[in-house]
Amino acid sequence: MRALVTGCAGFIGSNLTEALLERGQDVVGVDCFNDNYARPQKLDNLAGAMDHRGFQFVPIDLARGDVHDLVSEVDVTFHLAAEPGVRASWGGRFETYVRNNILATQELLEAAKDWPDKRFVFASSSSVYGQAERFPTPETVLPQPYSPYGVTKLAAEHLCQMYHGNHGVDAVILRYFSAYGPRQRPDMAFHAFCRAALNGGPVTVFGDGLQTRDFTFVEDVVRATLAAAEAPDVAGLVINVGGGAQVSVNEALHVIEELSGRKLDVRYDARQSGDVRDTCADSTLARERLGLAPETDWHEGLRRQWEWMQTAR
Repeated sequence: MRALVTGCAGFIGSNLTEALLERGQDVVGVDCFNDNYARPQKLDNLAGAMDHRGFQFVPIDLARGDVHDLVSEVDVTFHLAAEPGVRASWGGRFETYVRNNILATQELLEAAKDWPDKRFVFASSSSVYGQAERFPTPETVLPQPYSPYGVTKLAAEHLCQMYHGNHGVDAVILRYFSAYGPRQRPDMAFHAFCRAALNGGPVTVFGDGLQTRDFTFVEDVVRATLAAAEAPDVAGLVINVGGGAQVSVNEALHVIEELSGRKLDVRYDARQSGDVRDTCADSTLARERLGLAPETDWHEGLRRQWEWMQTAR
């Protein structure tokens, strides 16, 4: 099997790329190195894949089109490329989110419609739920995004379902819940907390720290993504990918203090626009249709991220 992975230099994309290569599959990796964080970390993320003979790297901007050849040459597409982040999606940067999350997805789907039998796995986000009306949150709950980022991810979901309905594209949508682990983006909470524990700087928490997230270890995210490429009869479905535990920010800070042996200088500030109070995935559908459940306890996952941060320092 030959796979296309968009966003291959990113946090989840690089982990997925290596997992595919370890399985003996060839990978065509696409990334345009957008400026959401430093290029050197993205290059580090790709270092292992670059040494693998089964990996081909294509630096291309998906929103510019001309992706038909890429899709034609592979058996499955994993579309993880995106402009990430809730807080950065307001104001003038919204145009970038529309371009990289909506237009890029539409260009890929235009290519995919010529080969509708090839599985198309789209990485969406729990941000589409906004302030969810119930917990755990099943896929049947009406999405009500609370940020411009969430709006663009939901629009991309609708594109996937539209191309499935009109052109038979074999698309399946995964809603990732708060992924963490080695290679996590610097702007994400656990990375920032671990960095402060290493360097001794202050930690800013937006809100009271009692807000909760369904943190999902990156290896569990990758396992679900691989399963979605192979599972039968999932075309057109939306499937939650959660970690199985609803954890408060304050709990996570306490664990990092224990791991580091250092008391953190935590400073609380006002909640930021777009931040929701809680998230928690109902993973019933993932168990039933993908045949899996999260395997990594969040304490163990956070320990592994801490060890990676020490090495990456």
